Amino acid sequence: MLAVQDVHKSFGDFKAVNGATLQVEKGRIVAVIGPNGAGKTTLFNLICGQLSPDKGRIIFDGQDITALPPHKVCRRGVARSFQIANIFPRLTVFKNVQVSVLSQHQKSGVLFKPADQLLIDETEKILDRVGLLDKAQVIAGSLSHGDLRILEIAIALGGSPRLLVLDEPTAGMSPDETKRTMGLVKDLSQKEGLTILFCEHDMDIVFNVAHSIMVMHHGRTLIQSSPEEVRKNKEVQEAYLGAEDA
Repeated sequence: MLAVQDVHKSFGDFKAVNGATLQVEKGRIVAVIGPNGAGKTTLFNLICGQLSPDKGRIIFDGQDITALPPHKVCRRGVARSFQIANIFPRLTVFKNVQVSVLSQHQKSGVLFKPADQLLIDETEKILDRVGLLDKAQVIAGSLSHGDLRILEIAIALGGSPRLLVLDEPTAGMSPDETKRTMGLVKDLSQKEGLTILFCEHDMDIVFNVAHSIMVMHHGRTLIQSSPEEVRKNKEVQEAYLGAEDA
């Protein structure tokens, strides 16, 4: 479904992404891991159109999306959540998701008109899927941190994505919130066939959830393989722990 082919991105003399490759198969959960500064968020920005690569190609569902802006990447079926929850804090939970659903149907201009009654069922179904239907009329800015992150996933689902990109989905969460969020991620993959790409610092989460793991270091791909192969790879061990003679 997604292929990142020898992608590079520099900011001045700093090479943030320096030859990254990645493959994401349909219906699978793929994790991107690496030490701080490895280039993970920059890679996600390139995939989702927030940045354009200096070199390389990004192929989604057989089509080149390398030069597309974010809204066109989204229209193709790629949705993203960010490290910091990106919501409308003064709107209700329901309205936050409805904005996304209306946008997907190219009706976002009618949100504050009588036509805002459109697509209510679709919005409620998404809230039910993520466990927020009982909070539909709550002002989004008053939600707990965990519910905010779940809401952002719901907003992403409003775009009817085929690929969901999650940037550190459990950052700052309590253990219970983390368990709930990753349970939702697994359900979206297993029960609905959604393809998911995420980055995460919690290795327990990564190795328990991901079907495939790509490891970045200094902007390049060290390896992409099964959790078992990644766990025993010497380059990965050195990237995280340092070489034995260091």
